[in-house]
Amino acid sequence: MIRVVLIGAGNIAFHLAKAFRDTKEVDLIQRYSRDNKNDKYFDRNIPKTNNINSLYKADIYIIAINDDAISTFSKQLSFEEGLVLHTSGSKPLNSLKCSANKGVFYPLQTFSKEIELNYNKIPICIETEYSNDMDLLRSLASSISNNVHEIDSDQREKLHIAAVFANNFSNHMFKLANDICIENNFSFDILKPLIFETVKKLNDLSPYEAQTGPAQRNDIEVIKKQLQQLDNNKKEIYNLVTNSIKKTYNS
Repeated sequence: MIRVVLIGAGNIAFHLAKAFRDTKEVDLIQRYSRDNKNDKYFDRNIPKTNNINSLYKADIYIIAINDDAISTFSKQLSFEEGLVLHTSGSKPLNSLKCSANKGVFYPLQTFSKEIELNYNKIPICIETEYSNDMDLLRSLASSISNNVHEIDSDQREKLHIAAVFANNFSNHMFKLANDICIENNFSFDILKPLIFETVKKLNDLSPYEAQTGPAQRNDIEVIKKQLQQLDNNKKEIYNLVTNSIKKTYNS
């Protein structure tokens, strides 16, 4: 059984704690958080410490904290045994500054404490400083997911950019669409079948093949009319995305 200490109390830490709780291959022996504000979300049976010098001896230490804090925090880890991992998609492996062996455990998913997830399907991207640590890390990842990939820091950085476009930017588009719905007194729910069908199509078509709409058709009159109805911020975004689509399909 793999002995794990989990460092952090945010969304990723919360979901990893849940996932490891339900597997027989991992023993989550301790978690660390500098404060107590999210303790209510975690299993009270997991020993918890606020003292970085009181971490239990483990096979793996997972740092699931804000990306910008990884280097500073990891410098404080004085032990030399065990494998220390971070969970960031955008930070390279060498952002870990501890003396122990290093690796990356990056679950490619959007996490919210309120949303249940099927951990078995989440892609987990792994990387190790030394090849002899890969078997241990792969065993950890495979204990909760059937979708494990060995990806180095350069690849992971590009993958994270792709994820920002696919998830964060698309969700902001949903937010802007929701604003328009609210401003015009109808529910965002009316758009959900369209959104779900758009994603569903990607099981059978590439994003290029699935594109529809006035920009893809170069429907100039519709584009002009819609631009007239938007405020400056939405108009700027509409123009930028429309021009990108037009260049893709009408070059």
